[in-house]
Amino acid sequence: MRAARFIIRHLENGGYDAPLVDPLELNLPLLDRMYKEYPKGEAPAILERLAELLRKADAFVVVSGEYNHSIPPALSNTLDHFLEEYFWRPSAIVCYSGGRFGGVRAAMQLRAMLGEIGTPSIPSLLPIPEIGTALTSDGHAQVPWLDKAAVRFVSELAWYAEALRRRRAEGTPY
Repeated sequence: MRAARFIIRHLENGGYDAPLVDPLELNLPLLDRMYKEYPKGEAPAILERLAELLRKADAFVVVSGEYNHSIPPALSNTLDHFLEEYFWRPSAIVCYSGGRFGGVRAAMQLRAMLGEIGTPSIPSLLPIPEIGTALTSDGHAQVPWLDKAAVRFVSELAWYAEALRRRRAEGTPY
């Protein structure tokens, strides 16, 4: 939650609405059927609420720790429940770990996954190494470079979000 609180603060400081979608709180069942596979109006209420939230978004920030050098299973499961709701919207990856790599091994796999589900990630990552000392428990930076990096990261995502929002308004390729 440290990394999520940190980036949400930066997004909100930039004037953006940044609701938290926490896979632990959602507690979705293991994927056996995607949201789109339910007859209209018959999906579980939690999926309906999440689908509506995703459809309203112009971009997504995915915050991920590293689990066995990969994406945490709960995050993957949550992302996999949806598809069209992500289309033509950029994503950005904040990754972290307790070690010096900052979760980038998970980020590389996550980048491929996000592109496949229709929300390609921006070129930059925001890796947070040694998260236990880099951020306080309430998500405040304790290392001098992190706030500056976050401001730049949010600016880059905003640029892509605006560009793709304008293009979605003109129609999509299919």
